[in-house]
Amino acid sequence: MKASLLTRVSWGALITAIYIFLLAPLLVVFVISFDTRPYLSFPPAGFSFGSYIAVAKNEGFVRAFGVSLLVGVVSALLALAAGVPAALLLTRQKFAGRGALSALFLSPLLVPHIVLAVGILLVLAPVDLLDSYTGLIMAHVGITIPYVIRTVSLSLASIDPASEESARVHGASAITVFRRVTLPLAAPGLLAGGVIAFLVSFDEAVIALFIATNRVSTLPLAIYHYIEFRTDPQIAALSVILIMVSMLLMVLVERVVGLRRALKG
Repeated sequence: MKASLLTRVSWGALITAIYIFLLAPLLVVFVISFDTRPYLSFPPAGFSFGSYIAVAKNEGFVRAFGVSLLVGVVSALLALAAGVPAALLLTRQKFAGRGALSALFLSPLLVPHIVLAVGILLVLAPVDLLDSYTGLIMAHVGITIPYVIRTVSLSLASIDPASEESARVHGASAITVFRRVTLPLAAPGLLAGGVIAFLVSFDEAVIALFIATNRVSTLPLAIYHYIEFRTDPQIAALSVILIMVSMLLMVLVERVVGLRRALKG
């Protein structure tokens, strides 16, 4: 009994220590974001919302935020448009080479982004798509499709085939079955895939560093260029804002459909 209690306490202490280790940098950034000094230092000398106001007035950050938002939304929608049919093909059809095709679709998850960035640079440069919305969106669609395929495939795999077969037996066409039966049942996976695709696109920095410069500078790229010359609490404040945006989106998915249900169908 005592050994069991000691084991539970030890595991609890270990897990708590791991959480503190992982969250400590975020807490430090959060505290520093309210510092009144024009440079990063911990602990802060005073507390104010000046850095957050400065971020809102920083035209470079505001413009880059708009670029990231537009690219993220369009990339997520296009990734859904391409990923859903691919997920249907992989989960509903049996054919030779299905495993190889699945591995091909998911391969961007295994390749380092810097390697992808070099490859995308070599592809886009000859067709004059560098530093353009089209080129950036194409690149982001390529890296976000695997997340959509993965989440939608999990939802589709959990759908009882009998529900679709019943609709077909009663005379529904394949399109009607997909629209009235399959799509609503797989909606949690679609929502989760779309949100994850948006977050991956919105936070992506390595590929943007290679193929975007001034005209379509994304927010991560604007942050990178900003800290090349200065480090002040604005960066901490902007980091807190980005973390809050990501957390709010994931909480939204959890509240609307449940995160586990979204990932499992």
